[in-house]
Amino acid sequence: MTAPKTPLLDRVAGPADLRALSDEDLRHLADELRAETIHAVSRTGGHLGAGLGVVELTVALHAVFDTPRDKLVWDVSHQCYPHKILTGRRNQMDTLRQPGGLSGFTRRTESPYDPFGAAHASTSISAALGFAMGRELGAGDVGDAIAVIGDGAMTGGMAFEALNHAGHLGKRLIVILNDNDMSIAPPVGALSGYLGRLYADAPFYDLRTAAKNAVSLLPPPLQEGARRAKEMLKGMTIGGTLFEELGFSYVGPLDGHDMDTLLGVLRAVKSRADGPILIHAVTKKGKGFRPAESARDGGHATAKFDVTTGAQSKAPSNAPSYTKVFAEALIQEAETDDRIVAITAAMPDGTGLNLFAERFPARCFDVGIAEQHGVTFCAGLAASGMKPFCAIYSTFLQRGYDQIVHDVALQRLPVRFAIDRAGLVGADGPTHAGSFDIAYLSNLPGMVVMAAADEAELRHMVATAAAYDDGPIAFRFPRGEGVGVEMPERGVPLEIGRGRIVHEGEQVAILSFGARLAEVEAAREKLMARGIKPTIADARFAKPLDRDLILRLARDHDALLTIEEGAVGGFGSHVAHLLAEEGVFDTGLRYRSMVLPDTFIDQAGPRQMYADAKLNAEDIEARVLSMLDVGMLSKRA
Repeated sequence: MTAPKTPLLDRVAGPADLRALSDEDLRHLADELRAETIHAVSRTGGHLGAGLGVVELTVALHAVFDTPRDKLVWDVSHQCYPHKILTGRRNQMDTLRQPGGLSGFTRRTESPYDPFGAAHASTSISAALGFAMGRELGAGDVGDAIAVIGDGAMTGGMAFEALNHAGHLGKRLIVILNDNDMSIAPPVGALSGYLGRLYADAPFYDLRTAAKNAVSLLPPPLQEGARRAKEMLKGMTIGGTLFEELGFSYVGPLDGHDMDTLLGVLRAVKSRADGPILIHAVTKKGKGFRPAESARDGGHATAKFDVTTGAQSKAPSNAPSYTKVFAEALIQEAETDDRIVAITAAMPDGTGLNLFAERFPARCFDVGIAEQHGVTFCAGLAASGMKPFCAIYSTFLQRGYDQIVHDVALQRLPVRFAIDRAGLVGADGPTHAGSFDIAYLSNLPGMVVMAAADEAELRHMVATAAAYDDGPIAFRFPRGEGVGVEMPERGVPLEIGRGRIVHEGEQVAILSFGARLAEVEAAREKLMARGIKPTIADARFAKPLDRDLILRLARDHDALLTIEEGAVGGFGSHVAHLLAEEGVFDTGLRYRSMVLPDTFIDQAGPRQMYADAKLNAEDIEARVLSMLDVGMLSKRA
C-alpha cells in the first residue's frame, strides 16, 4: 500500500512548525493530514470517521494556540488521530491500538500534548474548566483551556453541569462544539465565510451580534435553514438562548472544514475572549473518504481496509456474536410479550438494539450519551408495569451506578440489565474493559447477577430476565463471537440461583462464572493428560450464590478454584465469604480464586490481554497444579 505524498506534513515535527506556515499552506497541510490519517488507519483499523471530520479544526487549533501550554482537551478523544500525527507521533501510528503502541484515545502518559485522558463522553468541559481555574489560581504553566466536544457527547448531562458551572465562574474558557450530525450544509458555507471575514477585524464584543445579523444577509430559503439549525442546537428559553443564559458567548454555526473561517475565528477568540465562549463548528464525519462519508455511521470504527475501495479485512465468523444472540433472543421474547421494551445509551448498533428497533420501533429508545437518565428512565418504565431491558456496555454502565443503587435496587424495580462487553475487550484497552460490574452489582441487596458461559446460556439468560419480576436482574456477556455450541430454538428460564455441573471429577473442583468456561474445559483436557480429573461447574449466578452447589464442591473435593472475568471483590470474594461463614476453611479446604489483576491491562488482542491477566487455559492448569502439590494430603486422611 503506497503512502500518500505529504511534502508539507513531512516538515512538521510538532505544532510549533504549523505556526510558521501561511494560511494557504495550512489549507494544503489539512489535505495531506487527511490522507495520512486514512493511510494510517487502513493499516491498523480503529476510529476513522470522527478524526476525518476534525482535520481542519485540528490543524487550526494547533496553528493558533500554543499547545501544549494551552490545554487542548478532546471529548471521548476517538477523533484524536490527526492530533497525534501533528504532535510528534506520526512515526508511531502503525502501532495504533496495538500491544505496547499508541492508544486509540488521548492518554496523559503518552504525550504532553494529551493533557487529559478520555474515552468516555461528556467529560471535556469539566476537565477544561479545571485547567482554566488552575490557571486562575496560579497552577504551573497553564495557558488557555480548550474543550472540543461533539454534538453527541453534548447530550450527556455532565456536559451541561460543566457549562452551568463555567458560566457561573465567568472565567476565560473556550468550548468548541463539533457538530457532525445536523443537516445544515447548504447555508453553512455562506454564513461562515461572512463570519470569518468579519471576525478578523471586529471588536470582540460584536461577535455575537455579527453571528445573529449575518443570517439576514443570506437568501430567504437559506436564512430559515440557518436559523432553524442554530435554534435546534441552542434550545430557546425565555429571555435568550440556553448557552447565553448559562453565561457563554455563542459564535456560529461555522463551516468546520473552512480553514480561513476557523483561523479567523480562533485568532479573534484567542486575542479577545475574556470569559466563557462556545464556538459551534459544523463538520462532516468521514469527510474526504467516500466510503466513510456514505456509511450510515460515518465510518465510526473500522477494521483494516483498502484505501481505494474502503473494503474492510474481517475474518469470517465461525459462530454468532454474543451481541447478535442477545438481540435475536430479546426480539423472540418481545414477540410474545408486548411489555418488553429496550433502552440503550447512544449504542444501538453496538448493543444489537438496532435489530430490535427494526422489529419494534415504538418499543426501543436511544437516550443518547445519558446513562444516568437511561437507568432511571428504565426504573420509571418498570414502575409503570413495563419490562425494560437496559442494554449498556459494562464500562459505560459505571456512569449510572448511583441510579442503579438508588432508583432501581432500593425500590426493587425489575429492570433487566443486559451488560455487553463484559471482561477484556481488546484494542480499545482499559477504558472499555468490563472489569468491575460483577463487584459493583453483586453487593446490592436484591440484585440478581448472571454471566453467560456461552451463547446458548445467553439465550437462556435473556429468557430468565424476561420472566423475572421480583426485582432487578443483570446478565453479562463478552464482546465477540460465541464458542460454537449448539443453540436452542428458544431460551428457557433458569432457576434463580442455581448453577450446573458440567463434568464430574474428583480431588479438585473448578467453579467458573462466565465466559472463561471454554478455557476451563481446555485446562481440564491438559490436566487429564496428567492424570488429574477435575470437576467442572458453571456457577451461572454470582448473586444469589448456589449455596448447595458450592458447599457440595467444598465437601467432596480437597481443593476449590473459582474463576471469573472480573476484578477482585466479585464472584470469588462472595464464594470465599460463604465458605468462611459456613466454617468450611476450618476443615482444611484449599481455596483459590482467579480474577483480573489489580491493574488496568493495556490494549492488545483479547487472548493476549487474558494471557497478561493469567486467565487462559495454561494459567488455569498451572494454578490447579500449584494447589495439588505433591505434599498435599487429603483433608479426610
